[in-house]
Amino acid sequence: MSDTIAMSAVARSDFGKGAARRLRRTGLVPAVIYGSGTDPIHVAIDGHDLAQALKKPRVVLSIALDGNDYVCAPRDVQRDVVRQVLEHVDLVVIGRAEARARAAMADAIRTAEAAAEEAGVDVAAAIEAIEAAVAAGEDPQAAAAAAVARSVEEQAALVESQAAEAAAEAEAGSAEAGAVGAGLEAALAADENA
Repeated sequence: MSDTIAMSAVARSDFGKGAARRLRRTGLVPAVIYGSGTDPIHVAIDGHDLAQALKKPRVVLSIALDGNDYVCAPRDVQRDVVRQVLEHVDLVVIGRAEARARAAMADAIRTAEAAAEEAGVDVAAAIEAIEAAVAAGEDPQAAAAAAVARSVEEQAALVESQAAEAAAEAEAGSAEAGAVGAGLEAALAADENA
């Protein structure tokens, strides 16, 4: 699993707002590891490394703690509303199969983002289409290719309809200008005759 990011954590025994603030001042983020039938494990993880890892789509973390490795996925990420710094992270232990599925999805998203940017289409729409297709049971790579192709078609249809609207407005504008010009000529001719 090349997309798994290895991190180390330290166990924590202090809880509450004051303890969490002290941890954050030292650059650590409080976190909880839970799942797979174990009791929740309260840890502290380096804030910078964790923030960088969470920027990746469908990230899988390998947390080293007291000689054990926990393969986890972020479940709930809490950030400060104003400063957007990490305040707390819930990590759920996942199995190898789910880690592989998350890695495949991350690869598909990266592929779709690159293809969407190259094609000049909306990246967010392509990613939403991929996630919907994968939720319906499609292969992530096939879903990525189909989502980008669909976005390119929608973009082309939008450009075509905008061009047709612009042409219709230009034609209506020229017809209106012609009618105004004819009315002006008639008024000038009437003035000359008078």
